[in-house]
Amino acid sequence: MQLHVLILKNCLIKGAIPEYLGGFSELKILDLSFNSLSGQIPDSMASLNLYLKFMFLSHNSLTGEIPSWITGSEGNFDLSYNNFTRAADYNCQPSKVNLASSMSSSESNSVAWCLKKDLPCSRKSKHHSLFINCGGTTTDWGGHEYEEDLVPEGPSYFSYYSSEKWAYSSTGVFLNNDRGNFLAMNNNMSEEIYKTARLAPSSLKYYGLCLRSGSYKVRLHFAEIQYSDDMTYNSIGRRIFDVSIQGKLIRKNFNIAEEAKGFGKAITLDNDVTVVNGTLEIHLYWAGKGTTLVPDRGVYGPLISAITVTPNFHVETGDFSTETIVGIVVGAFVIVILILLVLWKTRCLGKKDVEDKELRQAIESRTAYFSLRQIKAATNDFDCANKIGEGGFGPVYKGVLPDDAEIAVKQLSPKSKQGTREFINELGMIVAVQHPNLVKLVGCCIEGDQLLLVYEHMENNSLARALFGREEQLLNLDWPSRKKIFLQIARGLTYLHEESRLKIVHRDIKATNVLLDRDLNAKIGDFGLAKLDSEEKTHISTRIAGTIGYMAPEYAMRGYLTDKADVYSFGIVALEIVSGKSNNNFRPIEEFMNLLDWAYVLQEQGNLLDLVDPILGSNYSKKEALRMLNLALMCTNPSPTLRPSMSTVISKFQGKKRIRAPIVNRATEHAMSFKSFDNISLDSRTQSSSEESREERTLSISDSCRAYSMSARSNHADMDNYTPETKILQSA
Repeated sequence: MQLHVLILKNCLIKGAIPEYLGGFSELKILDLSFNSLSGQIPDSMASLNLYLKFMFLSHNSLTGEIPSWITGSEGNFDLSYNNFTRAADYNCQPSKVNLASSMSSSESNSVAWCLKKDLPCSRKSKHHSLFINCGGTTTDWGGHEYEEDLVPEGPSYFSYYSSEKWAYSSTGVFLNNDRGNFLAMNNNMSEEIYKTARLAPSSLKYYGLCLRSGSYKVRLHFAEIQYSDDMTYNSIGRRIFDVSIQGKLIRKNFNIAEEAKGFGKAITLDNDVTVVNGTLEIHLYWAGKGTTLVPDRGVYGPLISAITVTPNFHVETGDFSTETIVGIVVGAFVIVILILLVLWKTRCLGKKDVEDKELRQAIESRTAYFSLRQIKAATNDFDCANKIGEGGFGPVYKGVLPDDAEIAVKQLSPKSKQGTREFINELGMIVAVQHPNLVKLVGCCIEGDQLLLVYEHMENNSLARALFGREEQLLNLDWPSRKKIFLQIARGLTYLHEESRLKIVHRDIKATNVLLDRDLNAKIGDFGLAKLDSEEKTHISTRIAGTIGYMAPEYAMRGYLTDKADVYSFGIVALEIVSGKSNNNFRPIEEFMNLLDWAYVLQEQGNLLDLVDPILGSNYSKKEALRMLNLALMCTNPSPTLRPSMSTVISKFQGKKRIRAPIVNRATEHAMSFKSFDNISLDSRTQSSSEESREERTLSISDSCRAYSMSARSNHADMDNYTPETKILQSA
């Protein structure tokens, strides 16, 4: 099977371009722009020249010589913004090969000005203003003459005008449409400069060249002239892109029609910028949002109608105008006041040094203290490649300490309503809770608004992943391993409920919160974090902090929280251990809600062993499996008073006490389950009206962060709360 189109733009890809790309001989479009690629362009890619029409390698860190098969090709190739050290003779002439700013600084003295970084002026800077009618002819408007911009080229094009007064660089090809329509026109607009526009599929840069050093007002003119509001097919399009000036992002996810309050309406963006090296850069970038195929395949991406650049200084003397000076002074005064207020609010003034010293001493009296610098070094500054989870309390990163010890760093969300002192007190309680079947907290870091917990790293990830994760994640858990995991979870909960000096109810026992070390020993994670994040003082919980499918009915319905809620959740996990199936994702027949519902039916029929994971075959103890399943049903009794304690569970499984599994009325259990779901749903709707949730981040093809970042946990119910040691995020 041949590959014809490969687009991996802005995917955080590092390293060299792989040699095997040269094997896709029928490749027509290759887009690896806006990544961190390094090294040379492989020689093997020369074989692509026969079919390759578009190749975009811009905005990387490629080095070496630009191959002659590229500079001599008839295709559209963009190699701008790289670090090449050598190129064939190139004198900034218009070409389908875009090499703007493509050469390294060490080689820039011997190459044409347009290949140098930041496009420095090749002569003395002399211009002090710029007026461009993008996509249109020369036009007098507002007392100024706007220069024409009529070159139709766009896929990989660099062009300059008026003796190096300005230039533009365009990158990209429209998906499923390579006809090259990079100019737009709408004669229904009343003002001349808004009748035309230039657009680009991916990236569009305008440069003001040879400008005198100083402060300038940059005004960008926009009007959505390709979509309409006539309630037809053309009215459903949405254009969204980013706007940067001098490398600074001034507007993200900019929607012209939305900002202008309608289609065909003009809007401007104004910014004061400083030019020091003679070049002004305006960058419009499509970040993959908005419409691509509706209403027309060739109308998405950045669009701009005109550019106005005027000086904030007297042209004759070079001094700032009176208005500009007044603005600068007032602005500087306001900024200083704001900085002082922020420093005062964050206690960075006054007793900061004393408080920091006391704070660190308080932390070190309870657990190991890691500085933020140490954590950043261990996680490579929270590199996305080291992100291994996104739980209800914040993201999780894998780190390696200088002694090669692996850690998992949980970055708690700054939304906690507790003060730092209260946080330290609660942290001390968690540190005091230590058991072989609890994930060990080895330290923490508190600097500024950063609250970081450092755990031991668990090599085999979660029980959920081992039992019912993706095919490549599954572990071959034999019966002895499952029995050991069952008992170890029970021992960990027994310690939390009955043996620890601090009685802790976990609230969210589930397979993803059970971690497995290198030897498949089970350890419970995230214990005590719900307490860190809440203000509750009684057993009546005002904020549900569990996961649907694992929550006890009395907790989900009334917020009644005791250790018997954990016992119920343990029963669900026990069913999953035996069956190898997820309680929430298993519905053997439409009328059954989940795994627990099916277990009740099999119990009534006397076929409880039908739940045993088929992978085990006959290699398990029927007596032990039946005992474990009966205990699971005891633990999930709808009545909390009829559930056993965790120490009793261990005794009964070991044969020290007799097991009498209850026969639960399935109709009653159905009613309580549905009431629980209704209660949670109502609570969700109530809280969602008053709290903002974090937007889900979408995946990028071949992204090193190929992970599904879960939404931030609401206070009522964590639908998929991942543990701090989760190694790889599972997609929903």
